[in-house]
Amino acid sequence: MGAARDSYEAALAYSQDRLQFGKPLAGYQLTQEKLVNMLLEIQKGTILAYYLGRLKDERKLRPEQISLGKLNNVREAIKIAREARSIPGGNGITLDYSPLRHAANLESVRTYEGPDEVHLLVLGQHITGLGAFR
Repeated sequence: MGAARDSYEAALAYSQDRLQFGKPLAGYQLTQEKLVNMLLEIQKGTILAYYLGRLKDERKLRPEQISLGKLNNVREAIKIAREARSIPGGNGITLDYSPLRHAANLESVRTYEGPDEVHLLVLGQHITGLGAFR
């Protein structure tokens, strides 16, 4: 969620500074919708991480909960980084802004933290009681 938050903050700052047709990008409905949706998912992911951390501290955390947290938070962080990259338009693909770098880094996190398919199978088994690993 840290990469997601940094991507969001970069997009927010850019949208407040960049003028388009005489007003900041942040003053347009579609930009505000993107920013609100990003912040909403960051808050939900942060609450999820906090909750799972508390369960871990209490030694009550189960493997399927870890999969739920990893699957959701990495998936949403990548979406946020990509959406944040869209706000600066063509400038978003330069090294001057962090969202594209975060999106690329999160792709590797998505692999070494367990690909989506593994987490989906863990959660599917938990929900159905049936293993589908083979």
